[in-house]
Amino acid sequence: MTVSSAIMPGAKGAADARWIVRRRWARAGLVYFFLLVFSLVFIAPLVLGTLSSLKTDPLEQPPRLLFEQLYPRNWGSAWSLGVKGSGNGFMGGFSVGADVPFSLSYLVPAGAAPTAPIVTVSRRRPGTTVVQPVYAADYSKISPVTVSANTPALMPDGKAGRLVTFEFHVAYPKPATGAAPHADRLPVDVASPEGYVFKSAPLDPTFREQNMIATPERPYTYPRSQTFDNITPGVINYVFRNYVRIFEQTRSYTTGESLFLKWILNSALLVVLVVTSTVIIASLGGYALARFKFPGKDFLFIFILFTMTLPGQVTFISNYLVLRDGIWGLSRLWGQATLLNSVIGLWAVMFASAGGVFLMKQFFESLPRELEEAATIDGASALQTFVRVIMPNAGPALIALVITTAQGAWNQYFWAAVVLQTPDDRFTLPIGINQFQRAYGATGDYGLLLAGAVFSAVPVIILFIVFQRYFVEGVSFSGGKE
Repeated sequence: MTVSSAIMPGAKGAADARWIVRRRWARAGLVYFFLLVFSLVFIAPLVLGTLSSLKTDPLEQPPRLLFEQLYPRNWGSAWSLGVKGSGNGFMGGFSVGADVPFSLSYLVPAGAAPTAPIVTVSRRRPGTTVVQPVYAADYSKISPVTVSANTPALMPDGKAGRLVTFEFHVAYPKPATGAAPHADRLPVDVASPEGYVFKSAPLDPTFREQNMIATPERPYTYPRSQTFDNITPGVINYVFRNYVRIFEQTRSYTTGESLFLKWILNSALLVVLVVTSTVIIASLGGYALARFKFPGKDFLFIFILFTMTLPGQVTFISNYLVLRDGIWGLSRLWGQATLLNSVIGLWAVMFASAGGVFLMKQFFESLPRELEEAATIDGASALQTFVRVIMPNAGPALIALVITTAQGAWNQYFWAAVVLQTPDDRFTLPIGINQFQRAYGATGDYGLLLAGAVFSAVPVIILFIVFQRYFVEGVSFSGGKE
């Protein structure tokens, strides 16, 4: 009994310790499980949108997570065909001297002599571009279609058949007279004989059309025509086809420049202007409210908090009238009688934010006053103290302010839709993507729309990932005092 009474307390203590450790691990596992679930809920739409933006048909049902553009073997084919078409394995194209081999494999019913499909290079105008494109059909020459392989195979219904591979070449001979311009793509249309079931090609068709319905003698469907939007794409133009299209196929009717690139530049300019003015005004205003004493200080701070509760729609009419009638200084600087239809006018509405002043005030109040007292003893003025002492220590709050302000300016839609009307090359990126919805959404071309949306989200995501540590630190500091 003496030995057992000495051992039992220790054994019980060890069991309790193990139980506590297991409980801690269980709690940690439960927390991480819920974090994983929430991350999937919020990240899944972005991941699915990004994957769908690479697809030729984002509306396919059922949706696939693995598709042609993600297979490395197709990257090799796209590179090889791009090199043979223009010598450029990245962007592809069709240039003088090109000789592009291509093959098509079909399942052919047994007993029928192989009949070559009809191959044509089509004149297909890309997107809504206003620039006159170079049509490969005007300069290409197709060789006769020949049989390169003929092996036994089974038809989709299990009957005997043959797998027949046809080959042809598309050449770009040097013209006897005139120029030989470079074509951005080489579109090919193929019409197969009746009963031929398309099996494979170096690149998958962009579209498969004229589906033949099933019959009692042939209980399966198959497309009679295959459309290849570009058989010399290059690996970049193949994998990121929709991203190339948003720059190349959307151009201004007045200047012919890329609208998407112009929208990006307009949004970037707006971000720079808004971030600069907000940082200056919020830093000066926040420091004055945090450190200086003057009549009406508390009332001014309460008024700033009150303005944070007002939605932008409340001041919509008054701000619009100010922009329409012009602000003397900015109108003269911009050289226009009105600030509408200009990034400067949009910046005038978003010049500074009450939330930025509040954030900086709270952060400055958390800094020790000994910093300013030491600077004063050294003979620094109030402005020198602010610039050389306070601002270098306000890095976390400034970065948090820059991130939130830049995100708001980059994604600004309401005021951009009000201020920017015409022409299209004055739009910011959110308004431009809305134009994509009108132009391409009605036709079901959601690949281009998704590519634009993903491209718009990437800069904000990168900005937050790079500076997230400073962002969290700045927000935490701004919430308390010394």
